[in-house]
Parts: sequence; structure tokens; C-alpha cells
Amino acid sequence: MKKAIRLTALLLAALLGGCSAGPDYSIEITKPIYQEPDKEMPMEIQVKEKDDSVTGLDVTAEFSMANMDHGMTKVELTEGEDGIYSGNVELPMPGKYEILFILEKDGDKTEKVISYEVEKPNGVASINGEWITYEDLDFYKLINYLQLAINRETDQKRYTGDQLKESLAYWTSQEKLVEDQNQLLTQIIRLRSMAMLAEEKGHTATDAEIETELNKVRAQYDQFASAKAMINEYGEEKFWETEKQQYQLIVLSQKVQKDMIEKVKKENPEMSQQEINFQAQKQYEELLVSQVNSLKIEIL
Repeated sequence: MKKAIRLTALLLAALLGGCSAGPDYSIEITKPIYQEPDKEMPMEIQVKEKDDSVTGLDVTAEFSMANMDHGMTKVELTEGEDGIYSGNVELPMPGKYEILFILEKDGDKTEKVISYEVEKPNGVASINGEWITYEDLDFYKLINYLQLAINRETDQKRYTGDQLKESLAYWTSQEKLVEDQNQLLTQIIRLRSMAMLAEEKGHTATDAEIETELNKVRAQYDQFASAKAMINEYGEEKFWETEKQQYQLIVLSQKVQKDMIEKVKKENPEMSQQEINFQAQKQYEELLVSQVNSLKIEIL
């Protein structure tokens, strides 16, 4: 009831204000607002007056569910560049919200109300609208654990005594990186970004090329009992189906790497292969940074 009275009062004030109304700000929600239980989620808006970005504002957002009484959630937004204001909000549930924005500057206060549908996210991040899901993270975690298992098994055959103990302790310490979500996201973003760039350059990954790479990795895993056991536990059919999707991206990214090697070789015909590979990898990393910066990547 209090919310309805307040919104009615705001509308009435706008009607009665007539010619004495304050600045005519427009507010655009520039990043989707999502809800996850017990977690603050990012929000971002841009404030404009006519076509010009408005800076120097103190901005507060008050969230109230449109059809339920879950109280009010208040967020103080921090100013960035070009009229962008951002913050984090923890909402009780997804659904339709009325967001009251309070904008203050030089003693003048303006209030705006926006209706907005808050949804649950389909993943932990997105690249140009394509979600990176929890299932994606779990698969990358498995791939990293497979490599650790192979390294452990290799060293168990190679070393004994203190050397083996030291080696196994090192691989155990690496498990922290495997569990690090940011590390996993970085791996996924790197691969997907370069695969996108390869497609932009006109490259494709044929079924034959993908199968060739899959056969190589199958042969590697088949050498290690620990790796085969982990794949079996995950589900062989599911594993290789997902791995095929990953190797489509890997084949595409390899073609960008090959482009870089050919480019360096053409520009430096007298350069050794080792130096060519070094320079090509350096240019590949620079290209990767440029590609990532050109994409719309949102991490929740």
C-alpha cells in the first residue's frame, strides 16, 4: 500500500509540476539485471538529458516488486564515465519490479520510475549474448583435472622417493587453480573469442579436421588408467560429445595461430623457426586482447 501511495504521489507531482518541472532525465538500463539467491548482482544505467550524458549526479535506485510485498531494496550507484552509474543489488526473487531512481545534482532532486523484468541468469557470464553456463565450467574443470591426473600418473612412473613426493605435492597444489572460477572463465573466453575471430576471417572447422584432433586426444587419454576412469565416471558419450564441440573451437583457433605463423614467416624470411613461433605467439596474444576488447563480455 505504501508503495502504491508513493508512486501515485510521484505521478501527481509530475502533473502538478507543469512548467516548473526539473531536468528531463532519461534512464537506460545498459546491462541486464539478474537475480540469484543470496548474491549481489551488477547493475548499470546511463543517464541522459536530451542526447547528452549527465555527469555529477548522486543516484539511488529503490527496487520494489510490482505484485508482491517483499519490501524495498535500496542501492547507491557509483558514477563512472559518460553518464554511466553502476552498483550491485541483491534481490529476493526474479519477477517484475518497479525501480524508483532518485537523481540529485546541485540541490535539485529528480525522481524517475521504471518497470523492469528481472530474470535468473542462464549462466555465469556471456560473450555477445552467448552464455557460459555452469555446465561449461564443470567441463573445463574436468579437462583440467584430467591433465593433472595424467601428470600425476606420468610422474609416478618416472620418479620414486622424495622426488615423487615433491612432484605429487606440486600437482595437488595446482588443484586450487582448477577450482578457481576466474581461471576457468579466462580459458573459456580465450578460446571462444579466437574461434569467433577465425569465423570472422572466413575460417571453418570441417568434421574431418575435428575428428583428427579428437583422435589425437583419445590416444593420449587411452594411455592413462586414471584419465579413462574419470571419463567413464563422467559418461563417455556425454564427454566425447562435449569434447567435439570444444575441438571445433580449438581447430578454428589453431587456424588463427597458423595465420600468424605464415604472416611472420612472410615478413621475416631469414628468421629461424623458433623465433618465428615466438613472434607469432606474441602477435596472437596481442590479437586476442584486441578481439576480447571488441566483444561484449559480461561476467556476473
